Amino acid sequence: MTKIAYFQCPTGISGDMCLGALVHAGVPIDYLKEKLDLLGIGAEYQFKVETVRRQGQLATKVSVNLTQQQLHPKTTDSPNDYDHHHHDHENHPTHDITTTRHLSEIETMILKAKLPKQVEVWSLAIFRKLGEAEATVHDISIEEVHFHEVGATDAIVDIVGTCLGLDWLNIDQFYCSTLPTGGGTVWAAHGQLPVPVPAVLRLFEMGKVPVYSNSIERELVTPTGAAIAVTLAQQFGEPPALSIQTIGLGAGSHDLPIPNILRLWVGEQHQSLDSDILSTVNAEIQTISETISVLETQIDDLSPQVIAYTFEMLFQAGAIDVFSQPITMKKSRLGVLLTVICYPEHRQVCEAILFRETTTLGIRHTLQNRSILKRDIQTVETQYGLVRVKVAFSGKKITNVQPEYEDCAKLAKQHKISWLEVHRLALQSWYSLP
Repeated sequence: MTKIAYFQCPTGISGDMCLGALVHAGVPIDYLKEKLDLLGIGAEYQFKVETVRRQGQLATKVSVNLTQQQLHPKTTDSPNDYDHHHHDHENHPTHDITTTRHLSEIETMILKAKLPKQVEVWSLAIFRKLGEAEATVHDISIEEVHFHEVGATDAIVDIVGTCLGLDWLNIDQFYCSTLPTGGGTVWAAHGQLPVPVPAVLRLFEMGKVPVYSNSIERELVTPTGAAIAVTLAQQFGEPPALSIQTIGLGAGSHDLPIPNILRLWVGEQHQSLDSDILSTVNAEIQTISETISVLETQIDDLSPQVIAYTFEMLFQAGAIDVFSQPITMKKSRLGVLLTVICYPEHRQVCEAILFRETTTLGIRHTLQNRSILKRDIQTVETQYGLVRVKVAFSGKKITNVQPEYEDCAKLAKQHKISWLEVHRLALQSWYSLP
């Protein structure tokens, strides 16, 4: 049976959050410490494990506390150094130190430690990916990348510890949710950097990671967390079909507007469908996963004319879709449930329109994943004029073709013919294309 791990990251991912989730899922901290000591860095750090609350929810916080001999005043400033933004989104400068570790030194440490084979393979791959990202950012060779020793020790513990935990859980396949971009700035050796920091942005590009903004102005994805996810994840987006056996909750360092918790789902591949059927369906239907915001509000004291006007304003502001449903509210009043679907970056402006244009006193909002087909807009010529046509694809296969309503309506009114006739002619023109 295939064992699956899924990282759900509503507030991002960092190395210590991964460790917290793994320990919460049952990985013994003594096992992690025992194996990490094989790297020869046992005197450089100490683990601190505690149960914390994030927005009222319990989670496990694992901190990697460096010993005092690791902290020294910095006397050099090399542009090739790697700054490890660690411990979940700290917004202050990292420690200055004098010694550094090259990527080759870290790889040698891992190879000499005689770790479990899968741990060795995963750890080397993650550090190599992290080195490639830093080398690209600084336009240097990967051999020239330096890891500040504070960052290096922390990164080694986070990365190798995460791989040890996944191996202890016998994970065969790893998946990850879409990742939030965060915002604001963080301090590094060379001053303030925008979030996502350059290395994380490069890792997003390397892994073709689907990202979104959850409007939280902090560093949510650290370079170490991004490297773990990009290297190990087979796919980003919605969780795969699995029977959940264990949940691990890894806490971040700060309280955020939503619980600052990385949620690790551990389970076995779901066998409710025959594997042949699953493979056939997956081969036929290829979708794109994206994150959307859904806003809802109930209204019972507003003119339908105002609701229609509000629809127009929301669409102009970037809403993907807006719709209403008749409902019965408290005291048996007839009302309307107004729903807005938009991208997360448009949530605040859509909320402002709802508060400004309607009588609502409150709006619910949630982040949801949705699967969509790739689509393309093509233009065809009819005897009455040009019409845009939306074409949907699953892979290279065309699954749906629909002329745009507005174009058909405009030509129908202009030439005093039926909308259906324009629609038919547009389809006919599209199917006649070479």
